[in-house]
Amino acid sequence: MSTEKIKNLDGGEFLIKSQDPLSTFCPSDFTEEQLMFRDMVKDFVRTRIDPNVAKIDKQLQNPDLVPALLDEAGALGILGASLPEEYGGMGIDFNSESVLSEELGKAHSFGVSAAAHTGIGTLPILYYGTEEQKNKYLPKLATGEMKAAYCLTEPDSGSDALAAKTRADLSEDGKHYIINGQKMWITNAGFADVFTVFAKIGGEHFTGFIIEADREGVTLGDEEIKLGIKGSSTRQVFFENVKIPVENLLGEPGKGHRIAFNVLNIGRYKLGLMVMGGSKRVIDIAANYASERHQFGVPIASFGAIRHKLAEMCIRTYAAESATYRISQLINDRIKLLEHEGMDRPQAKLTAAEEYNVECAILKVFGSEVLDYTVDEAVQIFGGTGYSEEYPVARIYRDARINRIFEGTNEINRMLAVGQLMKKALKGKLDLLGPATKIIDELMEIPDFGDEDENDLFYHEKKAMVNSKKAILLTAGAAAKKFMMDLEKQQEILLYFANMLIDVFAMESVLLRTEKLFITGKITAESNQVNMTRCYFADAADRIHDAGRSAVCGFAEGDDLTILLMGVKRFTKFPPVNTVALRQKIAQQVIKENKYPF
Repeated sequence: MSTEKIKNLDGGEFLIKSQDPLSTFCPSDFTEEQLMFRDMVKDFVRTRIDPNVAKIDKQLQNPDLVPALLDEAGALGILGASLPEEYGGMGIDFNSESVLSEELGKAHSFGVSAAAHTGIGTLPILYYGTEEQKNKYLPKLATGEMKAAYCLTEPDSGSDALAAKTRADLSEDGKHYIINGQKMWITNAGFADVFTVFAKIGGEHFTGFIIEADREGVTLGDEEIKLGIKGSSTRQVFFENVKIPVENLLGEPGKGHRIAFNVLNIGRYKLGLMVMGGSKRVIDIAANYASERHQFGVPIASFGAIRHKLAEMCIRTYAAESATYRISQLINDRIKLLEHEGMDRPQAKLTAAEEYNVECAILKVFGSEVLDYTVDEAVQIFGGTGYSEEYPVARIYRDARINRIFEGTNEINRMLAVGQLMKKALKGKLDLLGPATKIIDELMEIPDFGDEDENDLFYHEKKAMVNSKKAILLTAGAAAKKFMMDLEKQQEILLYFANMLIDVFAMESVLLRTEKLFITGKITAESNQVNMTRCYFADAADRIHDAGRSAVCGFAEGDDLTILLMGVKRFTKFPPVNTVALRQKIAQQVIKENKYPF
């Protein structure tokens, strides 16, 4: 395993290589332009979304409200921010897009509508459309004059998207496709003007199409009555002999899977940003309430149990924020590299996101589960009032649950992350076998106590980081040797590996960010960023140990089991940490500033 620190990692390389902390992007690196853009979006959410959130949630009574707010967002440039200027957009860089997505994550269910429009609704045309299609639709999508939706899921094809039954048949004169079928769970369906629809040509070749909502034969089901995100329009869409010109075919015939899956890479990344933004907002709300709510004559924020919750909410959110912006920079750098090599920007962005598909899947899972944790703890801090719809956390609690299902369930994304790593290894893009073999040899040797500088502030974290990666390579390598090509069928084992992988990626991201802040003099050794890093490592080491132990017990036996358990134990050791005292310090800062302050 290489310990050389490099600036730009390829997708999945974090497992076998180390990144230079100074190359890691984090919120302290935001440019003036990015800060201005963030404040503009934040102001829009504060002045136009927050005051209307109750009306937005009653969208059956106010069906025109969200479309009108999307028009306002379009006028501000929010909807077209990431589109090239030649199509009416602002052409902002990828890091600026990340800032935008984080703020939209604080916009309640309106954020879902906006993200569906700007993401999966618009990007298929940007990435795969002909020049004529781009010129026809993108300028209107940028302003909000047209609203977009994405039609993939069907009653019998959810995660198994390629099992779709919607058909597209070429007319006898070869000038039109006739579309027949049904789509469900379509966000923005109630007001969308244009749909990206996936159908099988002749019932066989999975293909994308652009279908305008006013085409004869396009009808909608009733609005779904959902658990949460009630302000977003969700309907079934029916296509009965819908006649569209052949020019509306999107991409290549039979290549619709490329559109569906590649666009979802960006979607997963953006969702990771939005849930992280939502988590920050939840902490702000919970901290305020904890300071204002009195019991036994004192604010509940003075109680240790409440302080523990606030601190842990911040620790996990700090980890999600660190991981997300780390990947933002890697994708941003990869886009620039591909553009320098002659690729146009939309294709470069698509290719860069595909390169980091492992990390995008991780961010989606990790971020959505961090948000669920923070929201659940916020309801607990509010107590009985948290269960009342008169208070904000009840709505947020309901809204948050969908994120573990959106953009592929978290179970699918866990297996996707591990599966894509394996594919990269099989294709020779990632050398996992070599490091895994060396780790097995290392187990037979006397432990290396190392000659690292123990005076390094992050000595224990750096050592734990290297060893945690070894724990994954050891256990996954042993499983791959046992099951060979059948490993993908061992879902329970893969889920344990995925949990280890997610924690390792988050650990390293936290360490890189905190070390950079320390090296550049933005924090001291006593700062709460360091305290959060210590806490995260202490807890994550235990989680990785438990997952590794459970994984090897699921497939190994005899001497092999003994050796693997010994290895997992060795590689997940972390010195004792007084996390109680560290969390007290973290909580004190949160309560003092009455918000997520990091």
